[in-house]
Amino acid sequence: MSRKVLLAHTGGTIGMRRGPRGYEPQAGYLAELLSRMPELADPSMPEVELVEFEPLLDSADNRPADWLRMAREVAARYDAIDGVVLLHGTDTMAYSASALAFLLEGLGKPVVLTGSQVPLAEVRSDARENLVASLQLAARADLHEVCVYFSGRLLRGCRATKVSASGFDAFDSPNEAPLGHVGIDIALRPGAPRPPQPGPLRVPELADVTVAALRLFPGIDARFVRHVLQEPLRGLVLETYGAGNAPSRDPELLDALAEATARGVVIVNTTQCLRGRVDMRGYATGAALLDAGVVSGADMTPEAALCKLIYLLGSGHAPDQVASLMQRDLRGELTPFD
Repeated sequence: MSRKVLLAHTGGTIGMRRGPRGYEPQAGYLAELLSRMPELADPSMPEVELVEFEPLLDSADNRPADWLRMAREVAARYDAIDGVVLLHGTDTMAYSASALAFLLEGLGKPVVLTGSQVPLAEVRSDARENLVASLQLAARADLHEVCVYFSGRLLRGCRATKVSASGFDAFDSPNEAPLGHVGIDIALRPGAPRPPQPGPLRVPELADVTVAALRLFPGIDARFVRHVLQEPLRGLVLETYGAGNAPSRDPELLDALAEATARGVVIVNTTQCLRGRVDMRGYATGAALLDAGVVSGADMTPEAALCKLIYLLGSGHAPDQVASLMQRDLRGELTPFD
């Protein structure tokens, strides 16, 4: 029996057509393009059910409500399909992949996000290969998690980040090797895919919470940081230097952070470096953050840390619970300390 994959077109470059002002989405256009793809009729391909979002989204406009919409679309059709491919714009794909990894509680089937740097309608495009490989990956019975597929590599969704605005190898997973590669064969890294979560699939209701991300820079003004930390902020991803370091000779900055954590704002320390992890006990400049109540984001991407904060705070966890869970691996998003 042929396996069945839901192909959910949320928007993005892959399904756009050229208009008078550049590439733009158009309802129904992707279905027209797919009807002219002989690859989809090949016996090696799964049966495809196409669903198109209305309206189609430019991923730069995505909000947490859109992540919930995607998750609920998956949940609504979950029992009738073997896997999902979400066509998505590349700008915020890493955020959506991370969010879905947390929101799809009890996931036991593959959910693969993909897109392209050049539309499917163009002669020289990465869209066709990304689409075909993603459909084949989503039909596998040995994948049970949210992934990003791009340019021959399958990445864990909550580890992916966009690294190129123009190259076909637009995504990487700096702190974890790819789950698999697609070349002549599709090869998954032995032991890499996560086991299925205990079902059934659930999508939680999320309260609307205010979180933010702040990147440190030399000379950052404590007054600006204090302004960012004002209510109604509930959580902050603080992107620091190196192994999790911040200015230690600015007592006003450290006081602002300490006052915020004391009133229940969860501040998570992630590194600005593409690779490596936060260790706030390695340097005095990191220990100062620890003393201020900041928690380690280990080797999470900033995208994963932000989405995890939204998920945990929106699910109703108390600040101390959120701080503890931010330091625990829930979906493969971080590497725990030995």
